[in-house]
Amino acid sequence: MRQIEVGPDGSADSMRIVEAPRPKPGPGEILIEVHYAGVNGPDLMQRRGRYPPPPGASPVLGLEVAGRVAELGSEAAAWTVGDRVTALVPGGGYADYCVTNERHALPIPDGLTLAQAAGLPETWFTVWANLIDSARLKAGERVLIHGGSSGIGLAAIELARLIGAVPYVTVGSEQKARFCTQFGAEAAIDYRQEDFVARIKQITANEGVDVVLDMVGGSYLQRDVSALKRDGRLVLISFQQGSKAEFDFMPVMLKRLTITGSTMRPRTVEEKARIRDALLREVWPAFSSGHLRTQVFGIYPLAEAAEAHRVMEASLHIGKVILQVRE
Repeated sequence: MRQIEVGPDGSADSMRIVEAPRPKPGPGEILIEVHYAGVNGPDLMQRRGRYPPPPGASPVLGLEVAGRVAELGSEAAAWTVGDRVTALVPGGGYADYCVTNERHALPIPDGLTLAQAAGLPETWFTVWANLIDSARLKAGERVLIHGGSSGIGLAAIELARLIGAVPYVTVGSEQKARFCTQFGAEAAIDYRQEDFVARIKQITANEGVDVVLDMVGGSYLQRDVSALKRDGRLVLISFQQGSKAEFDFMPVMLKRLTITGSTMRPRTVEEKARIRDALLREVWPAFSSGHLRTQVFGIYPLAEAAEAHRVMEASLHIGKVILQVRE
């Protein structure tokens, strides 16, 4: 089978297609014939050597796919060969075939194509785990989402609206701001033109927000604290500006804030299965009914995986970047 290999320098240009043995599903696993694979920030980090796969996971890039079940491992009983699925995978998505636990796969929501569905799992597992499980976001609360036009950002807007919360976002251009407000954000703040803390204070009559979802880190951390109201929650999911910063904890004490964060990939099979079950119960019906949408920015052939990475690194996209592995 074909798969993407990354060269020693970790550059986008070093990515190339190589031939490799087709993987075999183990107990409780399924082999998926990959039609499309989502491209995510962790893929770029792994390519650069900054996000190594956990023990036992494929070293090949790719954390979410959509396609058909090609083979069942022993003890796997939830799916039938030929079923159309989208799945969170521990690695190996940039390939003709990949393996995942059968409890991490989901049916394709009614009305969505395989390409659209390929961009759901990593994004929605992450957003649900952080906004619902960790931040306990609830109806009537306000949430500030950094990177609002990314796949994560747009999913966070949708999830906030689904549960009755009010989403605000930061973005890097007027075009992205317009798109996010049309997509459901209550307000979109162009961080190149405005101070997001001052704007949030203005919008909320100086109260602040209940939750901040931060994928930036660095200099944003202290400002996130300033944007939060009393008993607010700061949730960290990535560090585009780095994980180290000078930080004054006094506002955390005075406001009784909670700071938390997580990654998805190292979670146990059971933890991921619980998130999957929540999505199937609470989110998938809203996709099938048309109440939720997904935004695909572009679909790139597997041979153009490097270009897909360059688009993401330059932040040219709005929504998900998808690789097409086969028709």
